[in-house]
Amino acid sequence: MKKKYLERIADRELDEALESSGAVLIKGPKWCGKTRTAEQRAASTLLMQDPDNSERYIKIADSTPSLLLEGAVPRLIDEWQVAPVLWNGVRFEVDRRGENGQFILTGSVTPKDDPKLHTGTGRISRMMMRPMSLFESLESTGEVSLRSLFSGDVDVRGKTPLTIGGLAFALARGGWPRSVGEKGPIALKRAYDYADSVAEIEISNADGTERNPARVRNLMRSLARNVSTTAKLVTIRKDMEGDDTISDKTLSSYMSALRRIFVVEDLQAWSPAILSKTAIRTSPKRHFVDPSIAVAALRTSPEGLLNDFSTFGLLFESLCVRDLRIYTQAADGDVFHYRDRSGLEADAIVCLKDGRWGAVEIKMGVKEAEKAAANLIKLKDRIDTDRMRPPSFLMILTASEYAYRRDDGIYMVPVGCLKD
Repeated sequence: MKKKYLERIADRELDEALESSGAVLIKGPKWCGKTRTAEQRAASTLLMQDPDNSERYIKIADSTPSLLLEGAVPRLIDEWQVAPVLWNGVRFEVDRRGENGQFILTGSVTPKDDPKLHTGTGRISRMMMRPMSLFESLESTGEVSLRSLFSGDVDVRGKTPLTIGGLAFALARGGWPRSVGEKGPIALKRAYDYADSVAEIEISNADGTERNPARVRNLMRSLARNVSTTAKLVTIRKDMEGDDTISDKTLSSYMSALRRIFVVEDLQAWSPAILSKTAIRTSPKRHFVDPSIAVAALRTSPEGLLNDFSTFGLLFESLCVRDLRIYTQAADGDVFHYRDRSGLEADAIVCLKDGRWGAVEIKMGVKEAEKAAANLIKLKDRIDTDRMRPPSFLMILTASEYAYRRDDGIYMVPVGCLKD
């Protein structure tokens, strides 16, 4: 029986995009719920990977693609990249019809650059969809809203029932919709299945280039060991060399393929206007699109995380980054990290398009709160407020129980209390 649909933050984003664009592309990793979300809004559907009809659809697309675009709108075209010619067909139809909300496209692979494909600018809106946040999976109470913090809400309070053990399980299970609500080994197995599928099938299907599954697993394991760090590719390569020898060129091609199928999603560095002359580091932080991929790559479990708090802490940061990205995207913003040569850092910088921003330190326990708070205040004081706004908020995102506002104005917020 089909599971009950849990509302997604992406539902609202999709509605807004359909109102303003002729077509919307939902991109993101497989199994994250793109098709199910699109089906909630679609009036007709074309499933390009339907095994009974896929070959027929491809032949029609090669001869008369407009036939596949006929149907009630919004018309969903699932995994459009199976027949790339449909992209230009959608663009043409949007121009011809002159109305918004005509098509929804979904894609689990970013196709190679093709000069024959129009960019779609002005016709096709793009939105990223990730696995579910803790709020979407009903594990966060949502008592603290990121939007409210940007609006100046100082009355922050809340209590999460999510324990350290519960966080370890949620992290290892991931935000995969089919796993949410499941218990025990069944819920955890899908993350392992996903990692195996990436290594054995998906990474080669990304561009038709056959890749060694053992090498892919080795790379993913190395990335998992370096998650939430600014490890450079040379560090990743050296880490792999205990099991494999790989050239820089080959490693770059493997990384590019993992990005194209939305498995890895590095966190880029933030470059604000600062008062000091301290150089700002520009290296990205390594992250998977969902921390459960790292758990699977390391072949560990919730129990393993609880017995290795060093690894748990890095993966907890990655979980928080995933959720912050989902919540921030809904507010039309982006997430970065900050680090300068003096060692001052912030794990996440949440920036909105209108210039508002907030700084976040991610710490599992309250014992680390004082050092985190000092870092946030130093960063605040280093910003040149003649050239950019002061922060809308400073926050320590934790694995603790209570949400509250400290005497210094910094918010202590359990990730199990946060929402968009």
